[in-house]
Amino acid sequence: MHTDDVMNHNRAAWNQQVDQGNRWTTPVDQQTIANARLGKFDIVLTPTQPVPAAWFPPLEGLTTLCLAAAGGQQAPVLAAAGADVTVFDASPRQLDQDRFVADRDGLPMKFVEGDMADLSVFADQSFDLIFHPCSNTFVPNIVPVWNECHRVLRSQGVLMAGFTNPMRYIFDDERKENGNLQVRYQIPYSDLDYLDQPHIQQAIAAGQPLEFAHSLDDQIGGQLNAGFALTGFYEDRYPDSSNDPLSSFLNTFIATRAVKI
Repeated sequence: MHTDDVMNHNRAAWNQQVDQGNRWTTPVDQQTIANARLGKFDIVLTPTQPVPAAWFPPLEGLTTLCLAAAGGQQAPVLAAAGADVTVFDASPRQLDQDRFVADRDGLPMKFVEGDMADLSVFADQSFDLIFHPCSNTFVPNIVPVWNECHRVLRSQGVLMAGFTNPMRYIFDDERKENGNLQVRYQIPYSDLDYLDQPHIQQAIAAGQPLEFAHSLDDQIGGQLNAGFALTGFYEDRYPDSSNDPLSSFLNTFIATRAVKI
C-alpha cells in the first residue's frame, strides 16, 4: 500500500471515528472554554496526564500549530487561552469538530486539511509553538514530521509531542487488548505487514485507522537529528489496567518538549 493510500484510508477512518463517538473526537464544553479564557486549563499530549503548565510559553498572541490535533479539544482551549491557533489535520470531520467549538464560542481559529508529514502549505518559520498529541502512530514514517516541524518553527520555537511507546506493539494481537502478552512483533511495527491477519482485517472493517509503531530512535532521536534540543519528558499510561493489560506493567505513552536550536 502506497503512503497516499495509507493517508486516504486513515482520513476515512477518522471521519468514521467522529460518527462513532471516539473519545478524541468529542468537542470540549463551553465551561472548559470559559475557564481557558481565564487562564485555567489542562490539555493532554497523551491519554491522561495534563501537560505541565511550565511547558507553555506565554500564550497571548503566540502563533500555534496544532498538528494532527483536530477533534475540538486541545486547539480551541489554546485559542481561548490567547494563542493564535491553526489546526492542521487529515480528517475533515475532525476539523469540523474544531469549527463547531470556534463558531459556538467565538474563537478566531484557522483550519487546514493535510498530511502531517507535508507542511509545505506553511512558510519557513511560521510558528512559535507546535502542539502534536499522540497522532504520529498513524503515519508510516515520522522523520519527515520532525523535519517539517523544525522548518516551520521560528528559532527557539517549542515543539510539544506525545507518542506511543513502541512496546505496545510487540505483543500478539495487542489491538484486541485481550491479556495475551505473548511477544510476537518486531519494532518498528507496521499494520501494512500484516494486512492478511484477521485482527487487522477486523479492525479495518470496523473503521479503525492503520497504525505504526516507530522506534525510539525515530521518535526521540528523530527530533534531535532534526535540530531540536529536548527540554522536557514524562510518561503516561491508561488508568484502567483491566481494559489495558500493559498498563499493569509499564507506562506506554511518552511526551516530550523540545526547542528549535
